[in-house]
Amino acid sequence: METMAEKKLYEGMFLVDSAKAASDWDGVNTAIKRILDRAEAEIVSIRKWDDRRLAYDIKGVSRGTYLLCYFRADGRQIQSIEKAFQLSETIMRVLILSTDQMSQEDIEKDTPAMKAEKEKEKAVAEQDDETETGWQGDQEDEPAEDEVSLNEESPIEEAARAAEDIESLEETAETEEQEDSQPKIVSDD
Repeated sequence: METMAEKKLYEGMFLVDSAKAASDWDGVNTAIKRILDRAEAEIVSIRKWDDRRLAYDIKGVSRGTYLLCYFRADGRQIQSIEKAFQLSETIMRVLILSTDQMSQEDIEKDTPAMKAEKEKEKAVAEQDDETETGWQGDQEDEPAEDEVSLNEESPIEEAARAAEDIESLEETAETEEQEDSQPKIVSDD
């Protein structure tokens, strides 16, 4: 009678060509799931981690999309799973780590791609809110007096200081011209 080995939690990071991921996202996910299913691995989570420029070209590709996958598998199957991913035409690189101490909360944390998407949605929502409230792009909001820093000058103060500086420079230039136009007396003492 064969005893069932306990399946451990593993984290897999898969690198695929960004162009392939963008054009055939479902195909990339299917390829990963197919390999894990063959090894009788149970997928806990699979999602896009991030899209980045690679430090060096891999197979002529300069941008890659990373997929983060958590799965449970028999430890004896990991070597064959890695080999299957290395032979896959879809996956350019793979890294599989044991993550037994990882909690479900850690697994569900936002990835960089998810954070970027949320920030983008927030910016679009804020832009929509500004449009709905009648805010005009060519008008600047005046900061409240208590918001103005003591080290910062208001635009009026800056203009006044600039005018004073210009007047000072003009007076200095006039004084120098007058001194140059007056004959200089040289004594032979």
